[in-house]
Amino acid sequence: MSEQTSLPQSLETSNLDALSASIYRLTEKLSLIQDAVNHLAQERALQENKIEDAQKRIQHILSRLPDQSDGRQLNLLGEATTPNNPEDDHEPTTH
Repeated sequence: MSEQTSLPQSLETSNLDALSASIYRLTEKLSLIQDAVNHLAQERALQENKIEDAQKRIQHILSRLPDQSDGRQLNLLGEATTPNNPEDDHEPTTH
């Protein structure tokens, strides 16, 4: 013969208030976590775009390299340079 014992009304209300406060705190924490996850996803997408751009730049530079059989030098930056003259390779002397 088990009888259910009922808690006093004030204790039940107190328990419900505590439970509601806990649920509210958990809801707030979950919201903060979701915001952090969204921020991380945006940062990851940004980093992936940067990596992709860098890979394209590297591929562009590599595509400009001469074949291994080509003995010429290549200016990868596209700046105008003067050809090296073997006679000019020595430091100037003062006489």
